[in-house]
Amino acid sequence: MTERPLLLLDVDGPLNPFGARLWPPRGYVTRRVHPTVWSARQKPGSRRLRRGLRIRLNPAHGQRLLALPYDLAWATTWMHDANEMIGPVIGLPADLPVIEFTDMFARDPDGLYWKTRRVLEWAAGRPFVWVDDMITDLDVRHVARHHDTPALLLRIDPRRGLGEPEFEELERWARSVSDQLSDPI
Repeated sequence: MTERPLLLLDVDGPLNPFGARLWPPRGYVTRRVHPTVWSARQKPGSRRLRRGLRIRLNPAHGQRLLALPYDLAWATTWMHDANEMIGPVIGLPADLPVIEFTDMFARDPDGLYWKTRRVLEWAAGRPFVWVDDMITDLDVRHVARHHDTPALLLRIDPRRGLGEPEFEELERWARSVSDQLSDPI
């Protein structure tokens, strides 16, 4: 295999466990930020817009993600803001590739998650893992039918975020894919 598989990262849910019951979760830091898409959806001049969006991030995640045998990219509504507002807090480079979504939150005619078709298009046939809290079984089946190389859609519980079980699964899957693609047929 000449290229490493892609690891496509969502922010809210996997890296920012917005549904966590304990605040802040152990090992996480809190920030208030003004991501472009979120800010555009707020009432101008509102207290909420002035205060910013509260996020919680684990600074150890960056090192763990960089140690995995993947090429990282953002697959999030944060788009380029992720490189500016998320990456530095968790220790990721400020120039990760970004999947640009133009039809955010649009209803898909087949009931897919609105990111799914664009993620497939962007992956362009490369093996990939996509971590997101909104992935459904319908998305998994669609990718299996329309993507000719290995793909793993890893749904993350937004109450927990990325944790040890998910990092172990990412390592296991990367080894499996490497073995599959290097075996002569």
